[in-house]
Amino acid sequence: MTVQSKPIAFAESALCDLEDIQHWYTEQLVPDVGERLVRELVVKVEQLAAFPESGRIVPEFGINSLRELIHPPFRLVYCIDVAMIFIIRVWRSERLIKLL
Repeated sequence: MTVQSKPIAFAESALCDLEDIQHWYTEQLVPDVGERLVRELVVKVEQLAAFPESGRIVPEFGINSLRELIHPPFRLVYCIDVAMIFIIRVWRSERLIKLL
């Protein structure tokens, strides 16, 4: 059985989040930690192409298409669309998510 993979797209908000993560660790004088974390987060996202429902439903909303992967201390929040997976935010785990 062949697994049909979906393309993945990053929202500008998620790209900014990744840049902010890397910038924060650079300010803390440990840029290698930031680079490693961003790499690990991207690898985690790549699994979604083949397994889009592998993340849990975001508990704050209970919407089946709005999911998250946990990579401590971060939450990778994404939306499953019919044709694509959208990475929406990359936030610290302790933050609650609010829809604007």
